[in-house]
Amino acid sequence: MTAAVPTTGNDTPAPEDRPTPTIRNPVLTGFHPDPSLLRVGSDYYLATSTFEWLPGVTLHHSRDLVTWRPLGGALTEERLLDLTGVPDSGGVWAPCLSYADGLFHLVYSNVTSLAGAFKDVRNHVVTATDITGPWSDPVPLPGHGFDPSLFHDTGAGGTGRSWLLWLEWEHRPGRDPFAGILMQEWDRAARTLTGPARRVFRGTALGRTEGPHLYRRDGWYYLMTAEGGTSWEHAVTVARSREATGPYVPDPAGPLLTSWGDDALDLQKAGHGSLVDTPGGEWYLAHLTARPLSPRGACVLGRETAVQRVHWTADGWPRITGDAGEGRPARRVPAPRARAATPLTAPSSGGVLPPQWMTLRRHPDPSWLSPAPGGDGLRLRGAESLSSRHRQSLVARRQQHTDFTFEAEVSFAPSSARHMAGLVHLYNTTLWHYAHLTHDDERGRVLRLATCDRGRYAEPAAPVPVPGSGPVRLRLACAGGTGTFAWWDAADQRWRQLGPRLDVARLSDEYATVGGDDGHFDSWGFTGAFVGVAAQDLTGGGHPADFAGLDYRADGEDGA
Repeated sequence: MTAAVPTTGNDTPAPEDRPTPTIRNPVLTGFHPDPSLLRVGSDYYLATSTFEWLPGVTLHHSRDLVTWRPLGGALTEERLLDLTGVPDSGGVWAPCLSYADGLFHLVYSNVTSLAGAFKDVRNHVVTATDITGPWSDPVPLPGHGFDPSLFHDTGAGGTGRSWLLWLEWEHRPGRDPFAGILMQEWDRAARTLTGPARRVFRGTALGRTEGPHLYRRDGWYYLMTAEGGTSWEHAVTVARSREATGPYVPDPAGPLLTSWGDDALDLQKAGHGSLVDTPGGEWYLAHLTARPLSPRGACVLGRETAVQRVHWTADGWPRITGDAGEGRPARRVPAPRARAATPLTAPSSGGVLPPQWMTLRRHPDPSWLSPAPGGDGLRLRGAESLSSRHRQSLVARRQQHTDFTFEAEVSFAPSSARHMAGLVHLYNTTLWHYAHLTHDDERGRVLRLATCDRGRYAEPAAPVPVPGSGPVRLRLACAGGTGTFAWWDAADQRWRQLGPRLDVARLSDEYATVGGDDGHFDSWGFTGAFVGVAAQDLTGGGHPADFAGLDYRADGEDGA
């Protein structure tokens, strides 16, 4: 279950008597769900879902499971991932990283419809010799389900075979839509599936079985799944078999991990886990989690990634025991005893955008995104509205703290009410707040505040005239569930509030999820909130806006 590769002198484990640091959860704050955790030698890699955001599949690297270096995204080209028109919370679901034959394997879903009874999915696998790519052309996989993963039964005691697992989705009325975990052999050399597909697990009484990952330890094959749904009842469950193809028997002790039943826990929604062993023989679990503003309240940061320590019982079942209790997610976890001594280097942007910045359904391209003249900042050429699922000119980053401030300077000379550029606080195409410069027929250049609440558009403040054509600095300040926009009055040298205080708790998974009374949902919320800059030109002319001094900073230690 762990890739074995030669190590160099830089990979020498740290001395056993080094002080053991603490893993502080979540290790990845803000929207980082569905973690897939992989070790290659002494390097750990995490892959997380990105849904409609690009680049697809966010990657992080660590040497100790404590400090994580952002690597940006894996799927950086349209040939690897085309998200044009995908629905909100569609796109990339539950990637899986694995390693075999000197290659990283990345399996991922691209969900093109998800409301109602159907899930239209395109599943693919790509490979690369280096975690940062370049990645091969995608190979299509079965599309009648989602959450695919690869298991390579390599190493001592293994069969050398590889297996693809995925959830089969059932759309027919009267049947459980979570129809079980399917498994089929993957021929690594031919890059194709072979043999029959087998249903190896139908899940436990928790139901909604998905997110399969397969491991081998001490002669047992362990099938780890996510169950209970992706909200408060979420859980990690484990079943095992002596054969890779089953039959799989669930752990009689119940879920390995869940937050369900204890609203006092800091970490809620614990589920969708991925195991890894360390060079020193310790075991850890990466899983998604969420931190609501209040018990069962809004999770404005979306679903985050946490890491827990795992031990094994005498009869071979994994267990999590920490300061939060048996099978409960803990905020503080002992790190591995043996750690690589080589420190991580600072992340490199490798392009126009640093790795924490993302775009919406549209890969960066000089036709719409480029350095601003002089190289200081970004130039966005205006495109479609914030309600578009096709061609937005928007650059944003995850909201990673409940209390934060975000600022940017906007240089923009609109000549039409259809020209807009400014700061956006966005959940999806139907939920956002937007402070922007635009043109008014009577007042000339003005600042406007716009909101969209489940598709209902409003402007909760009168437009503010902004004379001249110089840059304007805008600010968004959020504390808990409220946020305010402001603009810098250069003449009076002070910040002036733009419009009323806004309810930012609505920019959350909970508020974005609508329906479910009949078992099917009208819309889903899987992504957490983003803050960023955007430009629109609804005339189609690509009117440019320049942004400089983009500054996101947390207010408080961890903002939660």
